[in-house]
Parts: sequence; C-alpha cells; structure tokens
Amino acid sequence: MNDFLNKAKDFAGENPDKVQQGVDKGQDMVNEKTGNKHSEHVEKGGDAIKKGLGIGDDKK
Repeated sequence: MNDFLNKAKDFAGENPDKVQQGVDKGQDMVNEKTGNKHSEHVEKGGDAIKKGLGIGDDKK
C-alpha cells in the first residue's frame, strides 16, 4: 500500500493541476448525484485528499 501512495504522491507532485482538477471533478460528480445533500462532507474529503497528496490551495 505504501508503494501505491508514494506513486500517487509522486504523480501529484509532477502533475498537481491535473490531480486537483480530477479531485474537483469527482467532488462535482458526487454532489450532483446526491443533490448537494452532503456537499460539506464532500468538500472536506476532497481537501483531505489534496492535503494528503501535498497539492491544493486550501481555498475554493
């Protein structure tokens, strides 16, 4: 599992814009499917993913 996480962090470090865009699209998709009922949690989850990968701007 650590190998996978290291590869993900490496990829994110080399392609932060692509990864951030992918996370944002994932958040939008979940919000659309749930009618924004859990948007606060979805945003927190997306922020946690970005933080864990060392990317993101902490603000939207």
